[in-house]
Amino acid sequence: MMWLAVFSRQQSHVRLCHSIRLLSTFRYEDMQITLTDKPARKPDNDKLKFGANISDHMLEIDWTEQHGWGCPQIKPVEPLRIHPAAKVLHYATELFEGMKAYRCVDNKIRLFRPMENLNRMATTAQRTALPEFDKIELLKCLKKLISIDQEWVPYSQRCSLYIRPTFIGTEPTLGVSYSNQAKLFVIIGPVGPYFPTGMKPVSLLADPAYVRAWPGGCGMFKMGSNYAPTIKIQEIAVKKYNCQQVLWLFGDDHQMTEVGTMNLFVYWINESGEKELITPPLDSGLILPGITRKSLLELSRQWNEFKVSEQVITMARFVKALNEGRVQEVFGAGTACIVCPVNRILYKGQELNIPASDDPSNLTQRFYKEVNDIHFYRKASSWMEAVEENEEEPLRTYETQ
Repeated sequence: MMWLAVFSRQQSHVRLCHSIRLLSTFRYEDMQITLTDKPARKPDNDKLKFGANISDHMLEIDWTEQHGWGCPQIKPVEPLRIHPAAKVLHYATELFEGMKAYRCVDNKIRLFRPMENLNRMATTAQRTALPEFDKIELLKCLKKLISIDQEWVPYSQRCSLYIRPTFIGTEPTLGVSYSNQAKLFVIIGPVGPYFPTGMKPVSLLADPAYVRAWPGGCGMFKMGSNYAPTIKIQEIAVKKYNCQQVLWLFGDDHQMTEVGTMNLFVYWINESGEKELITPPLDSGLILPGITRKSLLELSRQWNEFKVSEQVITMARFVKALNEGRVQEVFGAGTACIVCPVNRILYKGQELNIPASDDPSNLTQRFYKEVNDIHFYRKASSWMEAVEENEEEPLRTYETQ
């Protein structure tokens, strides 16, 4: 029975460690700030590319199982110091988020639905066996970082500030287990419009030989290991088939799941003759719960002008609707672009051509304008949260989850 006693002690140790991880968090009030003495030159807004420019400062917070969370630090951007055996480098113990801040029409800087991103980040941390953290405290730290580097937020209603929170396991051992050391860091930088020359429709390769996610897997979580295996398939789509993105399919019935790194939407006349906006459901575990996805669904339900559904879309059902002239629009949705129209799908050697229009009254264009107006506060919305609070915009409170 010795093995049983050892096992019980191990289990008790795991439970104790888990309790420590649950209770430990960092605090904004413990923030340590070191400002750069060599500020970089700000880039020209007209030449901004996605991810090419990083601001002067970063946020970094370390965690160990033994001591819990350390103090948040804002400091000049510098290379990370991690051991070559760090688990992130070998087993992809990693997650990230993609958020944006905007310089609005009143010159105030606001974030778009930040707690939605931080809630998703916390959920992904659980799946990645990384420690829990206080989301409200992280939001306070994020706002401070943006406030310090506020001149990096473009003075433009075509550009924005991209925010990349990242969380990695840093324990320097090669065993396949959860990491007893971790690092949470945030870098930010200005980005230009996703469509610098206008919203251009894209073509998609739909090949069931390639799968992005599967039930019980990690498709619904924002982790880097979901993205690396898709890069080669993207290259194949471009070079071999002259398609710009991949339409990811799943299952024997070829369910349509995502468009590249975006959520998929189809606007059509359904089998009952109703106008319907449809997107794949989250309960399958195949779909990333996108913040833009959620926003478009909420806007559609507020408008109450057409049916809104979250249900499986198979290629057979889609092709039938297309052949019957019922498909109105197909588009992807995500943080980088808001919406991206689709005009062609290559499926089983057949080109499926989808109606595309520059008419501002179509749904894709309408979504783009509506969300863009909210981003820059041309239309006031509770979705936008000020980086620096004032009397007109009181400090928000959140329920702990």
